[in-house]
Amino acid sequence: MSQDLSRLRLSAALKTYPHTSGLKSGAIADPSLELVFSEVEPIHRAFAPMARTQAFDVSELAIVTYLQAKAYNKPVVLLPAVVAARFQQGCIIYNAQRGKLSVDNLSRARVGVRAYSQTTGMWVRAILAQTYGVPVETIDWVTFEGSHLEEYRDPPFVRRAAPGQELLSMLRAGELDAAILGNDLPDEPGLETLIPDPAAADAAWYEIHRYVPVNHVVAMKREVIEQHPQALRAVYELLRRGKASVAATPGKPDKLPFGVTALRAPLEEILEFCAHQKLLPRSLSVDEIFADCIEVLGDAAL
Repeated sequence: MSQDLSRLRLSAALKTYPHTSGLKSGAIADPSLELVFSEVEPIHRAFAPMARTQAFDVSELAIVTYLQAKAYNKPVVLLPAVVAARFQQGCIIYNAQRGKLSVDNLSRARVGVRAYSQTTGMWVRAILAQTYGVPVETIDWVTFEGSHLEEYRDPPFVRRAAPGQELLSMLRAGELDAAILGNDLPDEPGLETLIPDPAAADAAWYEIHRYVPVNHVVAMKREVIEQHPQALRAVYELLRRGKASVAATPGKPDKLPFGVTALRAPLEEILEFCAHQKLLPRSLSVDEIFADCIEVLGDAAL
């Protein structure tokens, strides 16, 4: 990292979205700052290096990964900026060719998910528990990877698939009853959403909660902010400009909320979900999460 304050160079990892493409191309820029991007595909492969060793100065992070990093006192600072959010009720699927499955008979079902700490999995479990009354611990959770945080251990009701086994192959073979996937949802005959009409179910969820489930946020290395607090202000403003460059759809929910005020209620609920699912080693509060950021951004963080 350059020490030249006239042109600070920061390593960065962000997926290319409509609202980040300008930052990555240089069309949206700050004369005092250069973001040097690493292309990480899929982007979740950047999360463990950032959470464990702060491999980037600026990085996209899944919200559960960030919260675990904060709970384990990793030197990362959350910016009040969402870069990815989506509705989740279409993310749990089952193999209809092997018989009908519904939320009413999920107890003791074998449900696969890439990692127990995966944010999509957290959301689906939260919705199953809160909306449909399915206790998380009654499901036989089968995982294929560990957490992005080495310190974290899955709860006792979670087991690891045997080496070499694959989630979709197990679902097709009947070795899993259902599976949770995110951007890699398959489109093939026989694999159907567990929750009927997930779009209508998501709309009903939104009417109650009034936000879109948060998937990915942005975090920075604390050392960079301590040495160059203006870098946090610059990165946050660039992200704001990136969002402003994409026209909002009238009448549609905001999938990219910015600011502590907009994120307070969603994060309070996410923290409750994480505690219930035994995802965090200690309690966290929204105030603790944003304290470092507010110290630098002041009212701009709100």
